[in-house]
Amino acid sequence: MILITASIPPSIDDILSGQPHAVLFTTLVAIAIGTIILLIKRGKTALDATKFIPFKLIEKKVLSHDSALFVFGLQTPETRLGLPIGQHIVLRFTDGDGRLHQRSYTPVSGNETLGTVSFVIKVYRANTHPKFPRGGMLSQHIDSLSIGDTIDMKGPKGHLEYLHKGNFNVQKSVRKPMEKRTATHFGMIAGGTGITPMLQVLHGIFRDSQDTGVTTASLLYANQTEEDILVRDELEALVKEFPTRFRLEYTVDRPKEDGSWKGSTGFVSKEMIEKHVICGDGTSRKEMTQILMCGPPGMLKFACEPALKELGYGGDNTFTF
Repeated sequence: MILITASIPPSIDDILSGQPHAVLFTTLVAIAIGTIILLIKRGKTALDATKFIPFKLIEKKVLSHDSALFVFGLQTPETRLGLPIGQHIVLRFTDGDGRLHQRSYTPVSGNETLGTVSFVIKVYRANTHPKFPRGGMLSQHIDSLSIGDTIDMKGPKGHLEYLHKGNFNVQKSVRKPMEKRTATHFGMIAGGTGITPMLQVLHGIFRDSQDTGVTTASLLYANQTEEDILVRDELEALVKEFPTRFRLEYTVDRPKEDGSWKGSTGFVSKEMIEKHVICGDGTSRKEMTQILMCGPPGMLKFACEPALKELGYGGDNTFTF
């Protein structure tokens, strides 16, 4: 009888007098409203591609002499970032003269982390490089932030989106249609801060519950010195966790003179790419291999692209962030 009468909305008098069907009705309404609110909160993402939104710095951890981890809080502890794998976020600030400075960064956390977004940023300080006496305006500003300060962000932005099981979309320019690609092996070449989009895609590959182990990856990571290697712990943790699916090689321009360096030495070369980037165990054909690159323009233009061309890789199976 209660279930039947509960379908008829009770009167105010019924609710105030505590009639059983009125109590049931108000309880169901409360549950429905709570569920709707929860779904709305979970469905809403932090980023907006059409406008900048301020986010508050809640944690900073110094990683080296010129790099740090910056953690920003999202709107609520349950808010999801809303960043597709392979894309990045634009950060912006206005200096004391009223000039805007902005740059794109790839976070090292993604949609799997609720309530926060984290960036590993190399700070380019003034008077450390003769060609850039002012240093990096945005990285210096971020480094100067105190806990509780905010910076504006907008996104997502980018031309690559990793999906599942080696499938991803590429849009080389806004005028070109989206291109669907598939790979069983991803060869990656990164230089300096160019490691962050690679780490993002690696997480996408290895956290993919739909991938039963078919997709593999290899990374050649170039830096000036061993101390410049970013997110080293995260990369080496992936090697330990997925030893048959992920290969990692470092190369540095200036190794320590005590002979302790065990990685490669020198600029990225054809031989390095052939040995450490291209899948050489016969499990992935060239047509099922995609090469991803991110790093200094000089490294890409004068080292990576000519070497890859010699090895038979071009626009159809390479992508530069």
